[in-house]
Amino acid sequence: MEVSYENEGYDNDYQSKSKGSILTRKNNTMPMWGNERTMNLNTLILTNIQSSHYFKVNLYELKTYHEVIDEIYYKVQHLEPWEKGSRKTSGQTGMCGGVRGVGAGGIVSTAFCLLYKLFTLKLTRKQVTGLITHCDSPYIRALGFMYIRYTQPPGDLWDWYESFLDDEEEMDVRAGGGQIMTIGNILKSFLFKLEWYSTLFPRIPVPIQQQMEKKMSEKYPPVVEEAPRRNLPEKNFRDRDDYRNRGDLSDTSRPRERIERRERSHRDYRDRDYERKSSHANSRERSPYVSRRDDYNKSSSRSPKYGSSKRRDRDDYKSRSRY
Repeated sequence: MEVSYENEGYDNDYQSKSKGSILTRKNNTMPMWGNERTMNLNTLILTNIQSSHYFKVNLYELKTYHEVIDEIYYKVQHLEPWEKGSRKTSGQTGMCGGVRGVGAGGIVSTAFCLLYKLFTLKLTRKQVTGLITHCDSPYIRALGFMYIRYTQPPGDLWDWYESFLDDEEEMDVRAGGGQIMTIGNILKSFLFKLEWYSTLFPRIPVPIQQQMEKKMSEKYPPVVEEAPRRNLPEKNFRDRDDYRNRGDLSDTSRPRERIERRERSHRDYRDRDYERKSSHANSRERSPYVSRRDDYNKSSSRSPKYGSSKRRDRDDYKSRSRY
């Protein structure tokens, strides 16, 4: 059963009423979403495009779709809206220095001039499909996807981009070089990021954005890494001498060698204390100064040479009476 798309339209929520694949619709006329005069471009960028010598002179001579494709093939080298070093925003603050495009302009890039030239040609669905499947240059494909992002209803963006999210073709998107991106990563940035190198894409309604995030999570489910399981040695609880090892089951982070070393050091300290106490007791019993030391401790006078004062007087009396 064939489905006709001759009377396709879009409701207030920008949801597509037609069904089926975007690339297989029979209606070759593409809808235009948003401002049909400015292509939803930033005002500053559009002004610089329309006033540039390249757009007014060089691109004015190109009248056909294939001539514009050849111009993209030979001239486009990045996807930024401004040429490198042409826009000075270092001394600006607030909105003038941000991505909203309010402030001093610069030299608009060849890529955005050709993008707006494609918009003036009013491309058909077949022509846009030829752009995004072109095999000569990745920049031709990238401008085709950017044309879709600026001109197509947000409800159709997922249908346009879904089959190309895994595309691994690479290109350098930064002016002057230095940032290699694949087609798939560029499309993911178009879908889920509003900013693109000092400019903004048209906003996507929140319900449609949530639907695309849900489809993205279904297409690329998050990978949960399981923690590695450790092989624990088997424990024999029948032996009563091994009762200390029962607590090791819950503590898997402590190796067995560390526990044995701790127990061995504990035993060594215990044996050393026992030997020290026993040797001290034996030496006290054998010492000839034990009784003298006890008398010294019991005396009221702490004289290390003569002992107590009464004993000293007695010894002095005996020595005087002897002579």
